Order: sequence, then C-alpha cells, then structure tokens
Amino acid sequence: MVARRMLLAAPLALPTLTRGTAAQDPWPTRAVTVLLGFPPGGLTDFAARAVAERMSRELGQPVVVENRPGAATSLAATAVARARPDGYTLLWGSSVLAVSPALQPNLTPREPLRELAPIGMTLRLALVLHINASVPAHSVAELIARARAHPGTLKFGSSGVGSLNHLCLELFRARAGIEVLHVPYRGGAPAAIDLRAGRIDAMFSAAQEALPTLQEGATRGLAVSSAKRIPRLPELPPVADTLPGFDVVIWQGLFAPAGTPAPVLARAGAALRAATEDPELLARFAAQGATLITSDDEALRQTLTEDIAMWGRFIREANIRVE
Repeated sequence: MVARRMLLAAPLALPTLTRGTAAQDPWPTRAVTVLLGFPPGGLTDFAARAVAERMSRELGQPVVVENRPGAATSLAATAVARARPDGYTLLWGSSVLAVSPALQPNLTPREPLRELAPIGMTLRLALVLHINASVPAHSVAELIARARAHPGTLKFGSSGVGSLNHLCLELFRARAGIEVLHVPYRGGAPAAIDLRAGRIDAMFSAAQEALPTLQEGATRGLAVSSAKRIPRLPELPPVADTLPGFDVVIWQGLFAPAGTPAPVLARAGAALRAATEDPELLARFAAQGATLITSDDEALRQTLTEDIAMWGRFIREANIRVE
C-alpha cells in the first residue's frame, strides 16, 4: 500500500521540479530590446541589427533594436541604466561612454562602470586619415611637415566638437606638435561633402565613411588610426609608424543595467559570442572596414576603464570643452 502511494505521488512531483528549475533561469521568455543611441542608417545601426538577429537565433526569442538618439547617446544609455535589471533592456554602447564623463559631465550615466554591467565587445572601427586630393602630401610625415611650415592654415574637419574623430584629431595635433584649423560640422556627412569639394583639407573618418571618396579619387588616404593595418585598406600604414604609440579606435559593446543577474549576463554573453564568431557576419563587417570582436564582460570592463582614464586625462590637459 505504501509502495502504491509512492507511485501515485511520483508523477505529481515531476512538474514541481520542472517548474522550480525553469524559475531559476527562464531568461528570455519574451523579446529583448537593445537601445541604440544613434539614428537609423550607417554602420552602427547595421551592426546592431545584424548582431541582434544572430543573437535571436541563439536565444530563441526576438532581439529588437530600438534607435533612441540624442544627447551624445546619453538618452539611450540613461534609459538602460535606469531600466529594470532583468535582461530585457540592453544597451549597444560605444566609446562615447568613456568620453562623456570628462567631456560632458552633466550627461548621464556619469559613472558608466557603476551604472552599467558589461556583457561583451561587439566591434572595433579604425579611423582613416584622408586628405583632399589637391593637398600636396603623400604620407603622414609630409602632412605634418606641411602643417609645421604653414601653422594654423591646414583645415581639419570633424563631425562636431567632442566627437571621437575630433578627439582623434586633437591627439594627433598634440603628438605631432602642430597647429591646425579645426572646422566642426553637425555630423560626418556634411564634413565629407566639404572634404570632397576641397573646402577643408583633411579629416579622420570611420573607414566605411572614407571608402567612397577614396574609391572616387577625391581624397587620398594617408594612414589609419589603429596600431595595426586594417584588412579593408591594407595599403594604409598606421599613424603610429610616424607617431609611435598612437592608437585610436572606436569600439562598441553590449551592456545591461547594473544588478542584472549573473546567469542572465552569462547567457546574453554566450549569444553575443556566437554572433561575433559567425563567419558570414565576420566577412560582411570586414567588407565595411570594421572588425567584429569576441570578448567577455571583463575585457569590455577593462577597455572602458582604460579609455575613461586616458580620454579623461587628455580632455583635461587639452582643455577641450563642448560649448
């Protein structure tokens, strides 16, 4: 009789165990939203959507990218930092997170390392130093020599004061010991138009933005900002060949709100790694001059920590301010 009661009770115990296991790690049971602080179009938007689509396959739930531009990507970053830490609202963050604390301390999150939880790196972008084809320089050394011979006359464009290509320019100017005229624009597109037309002389542009004018012959590439050459433009040497130690890249990565449970972060990280190791995606990004990066949360945390310190120190020393 006792044995019969045990047999009858056993089927009832199985659902209880199953429910308990699922409750411990159910994520995700619905769509995950990734906030992006950039407008639709462009490589960043393409990258976020391509990686999100690949992550969806791994997680078995939709991963939806929502563009929320504004306030130097702060609107998206702040929304994620204040979101419920359950893994359903993530951030496609960038190097801007490392720059804003020193450059625009009134923006939030003021302490990204405390307010956000790194998941992993997504990609790295080198900048291309290119000049209007009419400028008589064919190397970084020749451009620096020209700037020294004519101080303050070489016109360098940027996508705005405090933008990453402006900061790259300022670091280049400081390391080379030259004076140039900075011409800020409201975005990279109008600056590229004026560079093509010869109204400005030079600019640091993301590789995929520089490619059209390089291919047309309207601009001439001199170097890349990364410490190593990039596959898409292997003929261009690093600026570091002329200015040792020069290494500027734009990185992007995935973050969650601080306090997100470790199992959720681990599963999101595994899905992200699957996406960044996908051979098809690797080839598509390489064609755009970008490099997909596979990393873990600690590598992204270290990169953010080092960049906050480096850019903060440089911004203060160079007295760069956003008016």
